[in-house]
Amino acid sequence: MQEISKGANVSLTALSEDAGAVVVSLSWSSVSGAGDADVSVLLVDANGKVRSEDDFYFYNNPAAADGSVQLLGKTPAGNGDEDRIGVDLTAVPEGVERIVVAASRYGGARFGDLDDLRMTVADRSGEPLVGFSIHDAGVETAFIFGELYRRGEEWKFRAVGQGYETGLAGLATDFGIAVNEEAEEAGDPGGAGDGADADAVAMEKTPDAEPEPVAPAPTPVTSPVTAPVTAPVTAPAEPVAVPAQTRGRGPRTTTTKKKVTLPKVAKSSLAENDSWRPARLFPVPTLKSDKEREVRATSVLLSVMAQVPELGRRLTAAFGAPAGRMQTFTEVSLPHGDTPRRPDGVIRVERAGKLWTALVETKTNGNPLKPEQVQEYMDIAARRGYEAVITLSNDVALEGAPMVDVKIDGRRKHKVSLWHLSWAEVAHQAQMLIRHEGVGNAAHAWLLQELLEYLRHDQSGCHGFQNMGAAWVPVRKGIEDETLASDDPRAVEVVESWERLIRQVCLRLGGELGQKALPVQRVRRGSDQQARRAAAAERLCLDGRLTAELRIDGTSSVIAVTADLRTGKVRTCVDVPAPEGSYPLTTVKRLVRLLAEAPADLHVETLVEAGNGPRGTLERLRPEPGDLLPKGGAALTGFRLSLIKGMGNTRGNTESGFIRSVDEAVTRFHQGVVAHLGPVEARAGRQG
Repeated sequence: MQEISKGANVSLTALSEDAGAVVVSLSWSSVSGAGDADVSVLLVDANGKVRSEDDFYFYNNPAAADGSVQLLGKTPAGNGDEDRIGVDLTAVPEGVERIVVAASRYGGARFGDLDDLRMTVADRSGEPLVGFSIHDAGVETAFIFGELYRRGEEWKFRAVGQGYETGLAGLATDFGIAVNEEAEEAGDPGGAGDGADADAVAMEKTPDAEPEPVAPAPTPVTSPVTAPVTAPVTAPAEPVAVPAQTRGRGPRTTTTKKKVTLPKVAKSSLAENDSWRPARLFPVPTLKSDKEREVRATSVLLSVMAQVPELGRRLTAAFGAPAGRMQTFTEVSLPHGDTPRRPDGVIRVERAGKLWTALVETKTNGNPLKPEQVQEYMDIAARRGYEAVITLSNDVALEGAPMVDVKIDGRRKHKVSLWHLSWAEVAHQAQMLIRHEGVGNAAHAWLLQELLEYLRHDQSGCHGFQNMGAAWVPVRKGIEDETLASDDPRAVEVVESWERLIRQVCLRLGGELGQKALPVQRVRRGSDQQARRAAAAERLCLDGRLTAELRIDGTSSVIAVTADLRTGKVRTCVDVPAPEGSYPLTTVKRLVRLLAEAPADLHVETLVEAGNGPRGTLERLRPEPGDLLPKGGAALTGFRLSLIKGMGNTRGNTESGFIRSVDEAVTRFHQGVVAHLGPVEARAGRQG
């Protein structure tokens, strides 16, 4: 990650090949742990002003309708908070020149009371690109941390670090927003100059900027940048509680719509016994053939994408689709020589009079994509002006390893992109929306829940990556017998399957936690992926091990996973740094207390500056934590925590399958070990 100073700027395109969407994080800490601030985002034009009230995003207006900006909420971090903002730069309207990221405090609190003020920008995969720390905060009650701005066809980041003693009102004035005097008098006694309530700010409107009449029964929406305005609603909106971020600012009455998420615990059932099954919108028991599964799965997914804008946008944004009105179709007949072709589906998105279109080819139940079939759809798409062909199957795409090989006719002026989506990714995105991030209304949440139930059903055939491939058994036996040659091409196939498995494990784990989980690749950006996999295959032939690392967004720890094909064991481990300046015995006892609920067979090893430290199982160390202290006065640097379990041998996802054993190993390790290490991880992250 590149560090820059106040006033400096850097091109996001130069830092990442995947900077079309970024995650901006603002963080701070305080000695008491009670420091708080509200994040806000302003979209401004070439004149440096917001175009309308729709260009201001804050706790009561957290997401743009076009998907360009989404406030992702606060995450505890050490003694403070980290606020994250998702920005889809490809969806930002053309009239917007800058995206200003700011924060404000209230109740007389000042930014000088906070420590470690920092802004970071990460790419779509979660890889940090650039960071900026603010060291000169004092009496300011509002701060512009930084901004994203256009330069030609690229986006750049500038570290601003500009503070306002006049709070949110002073910041707002600079961007064409005026203080609502009535709201100011009714708000914080301190006034706008003393950290006034956000509700004391209103958009300065001209007569011709008034909104057009809307449908009957409008719902008033309270915004910190406008006087109450009316907005149409599509479903009855019940009054909701004031968000937690508004506490301490006096009473507020708000009837704004709330994002809907479903509870993790199911409601009590009215069934007479456990054999009764709830009625489902998308039934699957009647599916008899792979063709039926493909037709049903395509229709179910595309219909939900069209009806739930959040899901449709999320699944197509990475493919270049705009944020707009989406329509989907199945079994469409398209001319192709003497015989028409019927792709499984078509997606059409309209925005500002422009149309984006894609053909969809679906496979279920582990069936592979057929290169000749995909090639035909690429040719049809090129002739008919489609922007993309999207393949959808149980398999997981890898960087530098296309799912199918197709030939692109370079003579054609119209270019068609080929993209791949796995059923595991679809399930992950649905779960993130209904369990963690929310959707527009309860009907959409219910549709997503029905989609998820369908994808998880045994008969749907949409269970993600489930087969290590034909090379798995001969490679495993060759390693056991020590007969596998170091240049055997089947080893590369196993390495690729292993990477697909790890990516799917990350998707499932991230969906459960509500945080992005990503594989860690310790190679230089832009490195040749095939050469990297060939090197991993050679190591597999030599030592019989498949290794991977994964990191969960918001944590500092990296979970290492090792599958030893010689011993038939899967090891999961994490390194926990020791806090600086603490006494070794205090550190050891604190670790054991944190692991009070961890599995008794957890292996704990003390890490020292040189050589090996003491080790043992948690069951043995609990009564005698002092046994972990290094011998001979060696400096304690941290601990390595490991769990070991048996490895499945078969190549599939059955109870005895390798895929299930790895998935269960990671789940058990995170739930039983990593989830209990929050305070240690946070401190380690701050020191790192």
